[in-house]
Amino acid sequence: MNRKRPQDKLHHLTSAIQTLNTRWARRALSLWQGLPPDGSPEQIYAGFEAVLTPEIIAGVAVTRDDPTRARIRHGLIDHYLQRKLMPHETEMQTWSRGAAAHVDGEKIYFAEVIPWCQKSSTLLKRQRLQQETGPLCKLLKPFAVNYWNILLETLTNELGFDGYLDYCSQKKAIDYPRLYREMKTLIEQTDDFYFAAMEAWSRRRFNSPLKTLSRFDAIYLLSLAQWDELCPVNNPESTLSFFSRWGLDPAHHPGLFLKIKPAAGQSAQAISVMVRIPQEVHLLMRPEGGWIDVETLWHELGHGLSAVTTDPSLPAVDRELATAFNLSEVYAFLLQRMALCRPVLESVMGLPEETVATIVYYKDLKDLSVFRRYAAKFISEFEMFAGGDLSDGRPYADTMARVTGFYHQPESHLFDLVPELYCADYLLGWMGEAVLADHLRHRLGSRWCLRVETGAVLKRLWRQGNSREIFSFFENNGLGKLTSAALLNRWERLADSPCPD
Repeated sequence: MNRKRPQDKLHHLTSAIQTLNTRWARRALSLWQGLPPDGSPEQIYAGFEAVLTPEIIAGVAVTRDDPTRARIRHGLIDHYLQRKLMPHETEMQTWSRGAAAHVDGEKIYFAEVIPWCQKSSTLLKRQRLQQETGPLCKLLKPFAVNYWNILLETLTNELGFDGYLDYCSQKKAIDYPRLYREMKTLIEQTDDFYFAAMEAWSRRRFNSPLKTLSRFDAIYLLSLAQWDELCPVNNPESTLSFFSRWGLDPAHHPGLFLKIKPAAGQSAQAISVMVRIPQEVHLLMRPEGGWIDVETLWHELGHGLSAVTTDPSLPAVDRELATAFNLSEVYAFLLQRMALCRPVLESVMGLPEETVATIVYYKDLKDLSVFRRYAAKFISEFEMFAGGDLSDGRPYADTMARVTGFYHQPESHLFDLVPELYCADYLLGWMGEAVLADHLRHRLGSRWCLRVETGAVLKRLWRQGNSREIFSFFENNGLGKLTSAALLNRWERLADSPCPD
């Protein structure tokens, strides 16, 4: 009788997950570029049906001291859920793809709402967009509710989880109740300055109080589009030469493939697609012009550069089977913040002090606003899944308005929901960025981003891939404890700085 040893079984399952991940990544590449993918979604799982069963998943016993098994188990669960939900996801996507708002003769599809608000809208047009999208969300809501109900039933009835929070917690090793409490405290600590500063900004920009503005106005405001005329670069890729001081050349780095030229059919959403780490990583974005392009490119470079610098000798589970991507978000937020920091604006972009002061102040205020939006979404989602009622969008709308100051439609709550509580990963990523930035500043000085040594420090961190979860990663690398303290200190300094206007 030919029986596989336990390690052989794990190797076989790891290989299966890698193959399926690669197939989905290549499909994502095609869809983003507006190209027909090879085959249907169902064909992705051809030949792997026997691997994706509750029995096989249950057979990967997980122990506290064996993260490898946990990653393999959740890799199988990912594809089991994906395969189970494909028909419902396809139905929802089909209806959503055709959904469009009509604003003064323009047809604005859901996928184009963000770039439209950032670059092509006016206050009156955004008000019209809000009126149009409410009924569309109501029309699409039954498809979203059906999708989530099937997902939750599968997790509890077929895979044995206590609920969605239990599933996310086991997969990502995050103490969500603790993070929930920390975020509520952080929101309270930044309330006074945030609302005073955002009220002043909204009145200066729109001559309107903050309470009259919507989420769509926030998209425009936080893109910093009102200062695009001060941006000294015509295309974001012209900033890539900055990284030569770290001994990096993103445009020609082995394994990193950049596609940042606009073309017909491309998605508006910038993404990094990890086909194989570190051998093949694609950075895709459709430039729209202005500061938002520079921020977006550098954010995605944080994902891409850290992936292609990962030590290829690491086991596959430590390179490609991470169950959480909050550590990658640390690097993405670090580079994104660097793009518009004072040393880069002064020394690299050559901007005058008055312009630098304006961009730095509003960039930091934007970051606070976006962080609070992520925190509000996480709080809303945590409470929604803890309470078990996904159909009522009013608590979401109330929390979002209370925390951000911008009106959010109750009808849109399921379309603003990111799977697996990913807002928590953003929050941890941003917290980690602040801790890492403080570490670099204390070690290399206030202009650390311009130092060649910074490249060496980051490469050492990047080589470790996803071998550790985010909390132990920070502790084992001597970076400090991962808390929100560094972020709070940053925003307290912002509150003490004068508004450049």
